[in-house]
Amino acid sequence: MGISKEIWLAYKLRWKRRKLLFRAFQKRHQLALVIDRTQQIKPGSILVASVVRNEIIRLPYFLQHHRKLGIDHFLFVDNASDDGSLEYLREQPDVSLWLTPDSYKQSRFGVDWLTWLQRKYAHGHWCLTVDADELFIYPDWERRDVSELTKWLDDHGASTMAALMLDMYPKGPLSKMDYVSGTDPHECLEWFDGHNYTWERQRKFQNISIRGGVRKRMFFKDKPDFAPHLHKTPLIKWHRSYVYASSTHIALPNRLNSGFDVRRNLPTGALLHSKFLAPVLEKSCEEKQRREHFTHTDRYNTYYDQIIADPDLWHKDAIRFIDWKQLEDLGLMAGGQWYPRPK
Repeated sequence: MGISKEIWLAYKLRWKRRKLLFRAFQKRHQLALVIDRTQQIKPGSILVASVVRNEIIRLPYFLQHHRKLGIDHFLFVDNASDDGSLEYLREQPDVSLWLTPDSYKQSRFGVDWLTWLQRKYAHGHWCLTVDADELFIYPDWERRDVSELTKWLDDHGASTMAALMLDMYPKGPLSKMDYVSGTDPHECLEWFDGHNYTWERQRKFQNISIRGGVRKRMFFKDKPDFAPHLHKTPLIKWHRSYVYASSTHIALPNRLNSGFDVRRNLPTGALLHSKFLAPVLEKSCEEKQRREHFTHTDRYNTYYDQIIADPDLWHKDAIRFIDWKQLEDLGLMAGGQWYPRPK
């Protein structure tokens, strides 16, 4: 690629970032304040930003897990829940909450809403952007909290941390699970695929694209390019000029997408994904009708139908989840200089 093409690409991406920031500014009017506790945010506070809809079954443990990591404050947008999620979040002492009935898809899957809140409240803070069905873990997370991790990243000149979204599943039909809200969902979702991942460097955004796991194996075997992307950049030292360009898979400016670059020897994490709890059957019926979760919705009708059919996702090569060291051994997580492997 000639230098002129590089300059032209950089120019286009700068304009893309500005347009996305302006979109977020426009979408701010869609957010109605429910409870504002942002005065709790102090210098050095570590934040979570999340959009939720009907996640009452997951929220108690989601909050418990991330509080244990050391998260100081949560910025939630509720997208018209009717299962008690809004009322539950409103009562949480470390939560600021906004409500919107507007289209999740037309807000770039909630990113426009969160970008506005991050621009207003997260500037200068480490911010973890995750869904309610994602639990963030990283090397040595049980012993060292997220403030130690972010201090280490600051000291090493890193403003971002990448993580692989790891789809977890049960053994047996999804409907047979007996999950109790408030407990660790991965006591039910004990299994994952460990070996069927592809890693591809993409020039435009300078990121590593990852596909694989149980969804690619079960639902996209014949169309692997339609399988969900599993690479994410959930943890960023936020600046008001930053924006996610594609969910949390791609961020701008491009330098934020370097977390999986092995040359930097940085730690990477995992987002333990609890999509396949039993309520996914009912949610898939709803989302197939709402058509709010994919850009090209017609491509995914069969995907929803296969989930609604209550499959058994387990297979003979499934791996039972033990701990983060297991993920590192499989190459799905890296300790980097944060947690060097013994020689």
